[in-house]
Amino acid sequence: MEIRIGGFGGQGIIRTGLILATASCVYGDKNAIQTASYGPESRGGRCRSEVIISDEDIDFPKVEHPDILVAMSEEAYLQYVDDLKENGILIVDPDLVPNQRENLEVRMYEVPATKIAEGLGKKIVANVVMIGAFAAITNLLGVEDLKESIRRNVPKAFMKLNLTAFEKGYEYGKSLLKS
Repeated sequence: MEIRIGGFGGQGIIRTGLILATASCVYGDKNAIQTASYGPESRGGRCRSEVIISDEDIDFPKVEHPDILVAMSEEAYLQYVDDLKENGILIVDPDLVPNQRENLEVRMYEVPATKIAEGLGKKIVANVVMIGAFAAITNLLGVEDLKESIRRNVPKAFMKLNLTAFEKGYEYGKSLLKS
């Protein structure tokens, strides 16, 4: 599975990819590789994280046509949506990607991750809300594997908040599948 997460610096895009890859190969039973690309700006610039997850050896580390795209900015959406495989999964934060194209041949899910994170008191955990929704929507990685990866990859001072953000995102993702 090829996964691309796009947004801007400061949203935790790189950490999101790291959490997914760690859950896959450290806590799960899969192979994974994670790469990242970002502009010279530390905050606000373009940012991308790519993860490949496989039961087999991974020969090539670059995502070319993702099976899953998570777009957390309009710029990322516009830049990467055309690369998404037909019938792939598109997960967007509708508050950050207000102008979406119609008639895409993908399975699209809108997750207001930033709004959910703001409801928890810290907008900075929107990426972890998105990881929770990703887990529910894709069923690609184990919930406990993802929680262990979060515990390993976020500061201890914010552990409880991040695990709560994951649960909120997971619940939201499950509700999308029911509707």
